[in-house]
Parts: sequence; structure tokens; C-alpha cells
Amino acid sequence: MSYAFDTGFVCYYRGWHELRPHDTGVLWEHFVLNELQAHLQSREIHCWRDKRRHEIDFVLTPRGRSPLAIECKWAVGEFDAANMQAFGKQYPRAKFYVVAHDIERSFVRHYGEQAVKFVALAELLDEASNLQKPEK
Repeated sequence: MSYAFDTGFVCYYRGWHELRPHDTGVLWEHFVLNELQAHLQSREIHCWRDKRRHEIDFVLTPRGRSPLAIECKWAVGEFDAANMQAFGKQYPRAKFYVVAHDIERSFVRHYGEQAVKFVALAELLDEASNLQKPEK
């Protein structure tokens, strides 16, 4: 997927004059990316896709640490663990996050052996910023 610098530009470019319910997810991904780039002061934010079309929205790879896989969902109920499970098979030490606008308090759900932390955007930004700091 290609990402833009501004959610207003995304709407303009796609010709959206009124938002439909399924448009919010696309805009949420753009917004989360913009916020990650601003807080981390980095363009080193990757995405991942395998041959079976499993994909992870954003992957952070801090030096000397496990990768951080981030899925953006407008609502928690939209999450399907299949993509993170596929990523986890290739990167078993990865940390998994779902960021959604409707999360008030973070929580963890387990999908088999895999723990996925569900967080609000502010908490994701704090945790991602802490990953950029050297380990003690």
C-alpha cells in the first residue's frame, strides 16, 4: 500500500467527498503512520507481506531488539490474528500490537502461543519511542 503525508490529501486524491464506514480504516493507517514518523523522527518504518498475502501494516526493527509488528484497526472487532500468526512463524521473537481508536485501556489477548497487545495510539507511540532508546 502507498501512504500519503496527510489524511485530507488521501481523501482528495481518492475523490472522497463523504466518508463511508470502510474508509475510516484506510485513513486510520495513514494517521498512525504520520504519528509514528513524527514521534520517532524516522522513516525506518516498514511493512510486511508474504507470498500468501498475509500482511502487517507496520514493522519497526530497532537495532539489537525484536521486531515490533503493528496492525491498525479502526475498531478492535475488526482484528483477525491470521496475519500476525504468519509473521510470528517467521519472526518468533516479535512483539505484536494492535492500535485502534476505540481502545480506552490496553489489554492483551493470546492467539495460541502469541500474545497481542491492544493499545490506544498514545500508548503505542510511548512504547515505540522507548524501543528507540538504547537498552541498559
